[in-house]
Amino acid sequence: MSAATGRLIVVVLFEGVDLLDVTGPPEVFSLVRRELADPACYRVVLAAETMDPVTTSAGVRVVPDTTFEELSGSRVDTLLVPGSVAADGSARVRALAEPAVVDRVRDLAGRARRTASVCVGAHILAAAGLLDGKRATTHWSTARQLADEHPEVEVDADPIFIREGDTWTGAGISACLDLSLALVAEDHGETVALRVARQLVMYLKRPSGQSQFSVPLEPVSGTRRVEELRHHILDRLGERLTVADLAAHAHLSERQLTRVFRSELGMTPSAYVEAARVERARARLESTDATLERIVTECGFGTVDTLVRAFRRRLGTTPTEYRRRFRPSGAEPSVSP
Repeated sequence: MSAATGRLIVVVLFEGVDLLDVTGPPEVFSLVRRELADPACYRVVLAAETMDPVTTSAGVRVVPDTTFEELSGSRVDTLLVPGSVAADGSARVRALAEPAVVDRVRDLAGRARRTASVCVGAHILAAAGLLDGKRATTHWSTARQLADEHPEVEVDADPIFIREGDTWTGAGISACLDLSLALVAEDHGETVALRVARQLVMYLKRPSGQSQFSVPLEPVSGTRRVEELRHHILDRLGERLTVADLAAHAHLSERQLTRVFRSELGMTPSAYVEAARVERARARLESTDATLERIVTECGFGTVDTLVRAFRRRLGTTPTEYRRRFRPSGAEPSVSP
């Protein structure tokens, strides 16, 4: 029996917890057991304050395997902390961190080899003081809240997941699978993680620096003028799109345009154009064998160097590396050096 046999993974349960945060990681670990033909390599338990069923945010009730008190004498290998949010009438969300849950997480983390938050579970880790002085990520919709409430945490809303020593934080809900695969790779190596990813019909484990953002998924503007301008940009990415050009199209001064973009979209016009071009280039790299020069022309980067710098700045990788990781197998793209 290997040294990894019997790794105890504890998933924290509480009322209103996000369902996929709870069910996603155990699915990954169960596939590891199957791939290794070792049913005992991981033991996943759902822990709550009592043994009463917990109602998740989706309305599905989940029955705990154990209570926090029953775990008091156990050595935890991995503590997984999911999150929960409350939404207002305008569909704006705020992450929740109930004091009782925070106290339990702080206690369990002190006995765990590593601790990982899933999605907005980072807010619970932060409230427990487990992210002080560390870089962390969370779902993009609550990143500003995390930074405002916990200035001692270096919040980076872009990566899929971040590791700081024995503390991990994950981004969006589906990123719990990427985070879990990274934990598996640490325990059993990249080959096993890849085998599990294939079973999940996922791309090979995404790098931690991979952006969780997609330009079309960003919040829409509250003004028709900016929405029209966004569509104007997306329809003309291969064309000249300077701030002066955009301001003239919107019948605004450059200063007014910048102020409106910052207010409505949280970024400058130039940053939005670059993000849109990177998004278009990502799609072309994934779905075509177009050369980098062709993609540069189609997306309006001007030069390959500009494309590479934009990818490094926004995604932490190069276009060639991105294509290698995310292009479906079986197709060999023709890319220039």
